[in-house]
Amino acid sequence: MMNLVEEFGLYAGKIWETLNTEGPLSETKLLDKTMLDEKQFRAAIGWLARENKICKNGTVYKLGETNLTPKIGSDAGKLWSILTMKKELDISAVAKMAKVQERDAYCALGWLAREDKIETKVVPTPKENKIKIKLK
Repeated sequence: MMNLVEEFGLYAGKIWETLNTEGPLSETKLLDKTMLDEKQFRAAIGWLARENKICKNGTVYKLGETNLTPKIGSDAGKLWSILTMKKELDISAVAKMAKVQERDAYCALGWLAREDKIETKVVPTPKENKIKIKLK
């Protein structure tokens, strides 16, 4: 069974393959063509940004040297700092503590996953599954 960090890499591969085949795409079209949900999409964007393989102009993504490092890299640093003080947190808690939007926290999570700095696990709850994160 694949862990969540490995899945983030597969999601990033889906986005890369789609952009490589189709060329630049809007976020909406990219989500539609890859059939990823928003959380999967955000984590994959963070992964690709860390690899320096994706850039964004307005709402359009394309392959190329990234321009996403200032935002995603900064947010990844904030998450890292919070996680050094706590043993394990769910993504919404770490986002609140780091004062970043949850959608941005998923991008940062993808960045940290690509750096192989985190471990994740999915914890089922009555409402939805929660993603718990801790440093390696």
